[in-house]
Amino acid sequence: MERLTLPPGGAAAVDEYLEYRRIVGEDDGGKLFTPEEYEEYKRKVLPMRLQNRLFVSWRSPTGMDCKLVGPETLCFCTHRYKQHKTDFETLPQQRPIALPCRVSGCPCRAYHYVPLNGTQPIRCRCKHFADQHSAAPGFACNTCSKCSGFHSCFTCACGQPAYAHDTVVETKQERLAQGKPVGEDVPYAAMGGLTGFSSLAEGYMRLDSSGIGTPSVEVLASPVTPMDHPFVKAFQASPTSPETLAEAGTSNQVSSLRRPEEDDMAFFERRYQERIKMEKAAKHKGKAPLPSTPKPS
Repeated sequence: MERLTLPPGGAAAVDEYLEYRRIVGEDDGGKLFTPEEYEEYKRKVLPMRLQNRLFVSWRSPTGMDCKLVGPETLCFCTHRYKQHKTDFETLPQQRPIALPCRVSGCPCRAYHYVPLNGTQPIRCRCKHFADQHSAAPGFACNTCSKCSGFHSCFTCACGQPAYAHDTVVETKQERLAQGKPVGEDVPYAAMGGLTGFSSLAEGYMRLDSSGIGTPSVEVLASPVTPMDHPFVKAFQASPTSPETLAEAGTSNQVSSLRRPEEDDMAFFERRYQERIKMEKAAKHKGKAPLPSTPKPS
């Protein structure tokens, strides 16, 4: 196994480079700015980026953001979001907002998200993959002549077909008006719709207003069923009397604290065994004494 070693101050230099790359993105053309150019770039771009950020999402007909686009998210043209125009001195007035690709020779005129089927591009109804179609407006197939434009029946995890979704580019004010999260203002390039770690999950898994939403009270208060996770079933309320629960309350609170030497599995195993003992004790306590057999006279 190879071991990477850094000279004194090397870790700080790596952090500085990563910070530089997050801020500058593709704007340096592959050649690092000098310290003076970097400071001038930040002076010019950062205020504009903080004020005029655009949020990009792939939205279902129900209004759920099934995919929140980030710097590395691929476009239909096979280039990443960070390779498109994402910074504006003044916010565009036309809708939809077009974010053209900046890669030389690319015909893409507006960022357009297309999902993947596992690791492969999805197929059009002409049976050819998305990357076999032109990125120019119309998305004509480069392989066959019968295809009038890319149209996929691939079904998203939300249950809606891909062709029913739209790539939405909106401002902070437009997003706030819909009650969707916008996160904190950040100086980084091409953040798109990412506002936190939960933004990386698909819409049906996100329990915020950009995804499926907070579970209802009925769902949260519903009883545990055999279909629930084993850990949930292990810690569900047992059919014991209120008196028994009151007696076990203090000790249970103390026992639920993880001990310093315990790993995850040891903690859950100990809690499970405690649960089993408590249930057995409750059953034993609830049993009526057996009637005594009269002695023969």
